[in-house]
Amino acid sequence: MTSFDVRAHTILLTMAGSRVYGMHRPDSDVDLRGACVPPARFLHGFHQKFEQADDDASINTFADLLTGEAARAATLTKLEGTVYDVRKVLSLAAESNPNLLDLLYCRDEDVLLCTTEGALLREARHLTLSRRVKQTFGGYANAQLKRIETHRRWLLDPPAAAPKRAAFGLPENTLLPADQLAAAAAAVRKKVDGWELDFTGAPPSTAVAVHEALATELAEIALATGHPSVDALKWSAAARLVGLDDNLILVMQRERSYEAAAREFRQYETWRTSRNPERAGLEAHYGYDTKHAAHLMRLLRMGREILETGSVMVWRGPGGAGDADELCAIRAGAWSYERLTEARIEAMDALEAAATRSPLPPRPDIDALDALCVRIVESRLRG
Repeated sequence: MTSFDVRAHTILLTMAGSRVYGMHRPDSDVDLRGACVPPARFLHGFHQKFEQADDDASINTFADLLTGEAARAATLTKLEGTVYDVRKVLSLAAESNPNLLDLLYCRDEDVLLCTTEGALLREARHLTLSRRVKQTFGGYANAQLKRIETHRRWLLDPPAAAPKRAAFGLPENTLLPADQLAAAAAAVRKKVDGWELDFTGAPPSTAVAVHEALATELAEIALATGHPSVDALKWSAAARLVGLDDNLILVMQRERSYEAAAREFRQYETWRTSRNPERAGLEAHYGYDTKHAAHLMRLLRMGREILETGSVMVWRGPGGAGDADELCAIRAGAWSYERLTEARIEAMDALEAAATRSPLPPRPDIDALDALCVRIVESRLRG
């Protein structure tokens, strides 16, 4: 539980989730998102820290701000949300974090609370935008795609049982001493870790761009050398460089394969037993997670729009982007998996093309954002 009255220190609070996009149904959950300036002791001291509040006690203090359908829905389901330190809001928005851009750019009708400082934050929101949008919105969309592909694999070819060691050419109990295996694994891990690039001080979007470029190169090398993955490529190279003999490498590779299969089976079991029944029904019927698909397409479209227009169209309904009905139809299973695959490729290509001609700067003016942050915090502390 947060140790101060979050509502009293909140400068901006908005609707979030499906309702802020115009993609909600009457029974949709109610999500909130906000920014606050914590008490001075969290700003000037070192002992107490605050980044965000998402506990029930803090979020429920905003329930009285809801009206109409949202208020009724909140009584039937759990009210959820997050209120961030304004410094974190600006830091994440400067990295083109989709969730924080929603907070700054949502419609005025979706703003539930806005102080003088909150208004200042929204008025200066243009300072946060840059071509980093390509990495973040594309990255979030790819995360949705990875979930879709994993779940689809489980739907079409579900694991029948936990993997057996014998299937990987392993005895029931390893013949090698556990400490020997652990020492060898640690040596390989240390070598692999040493290849990691240090992005200390670099913007996260830069790290994402470099990682994407490296991942593409390494994936091609792995494919050309017959390795099943980039991770397997790195591990195999590191094992040889630290001096492990071929027999030990073979045993350890089999152990890694078995452990990976066992881990995926546990993840499958967790997914199978904890899914929302309605969502599980959609997945089973259409062969993929349609809700993830709708968010994937929304993210790619929003990213392209931001790069092309220099603004953020959060509201997807009438008077906004106008594609809410189509996105809802995707969520309801209107698209086949094959159509989704084709549309995703087209949307990703459009995002890439928009980035090359975007009027936005390569990165935001951090000094201007920092000055804005100081102004907001000092204004709030003066009361």
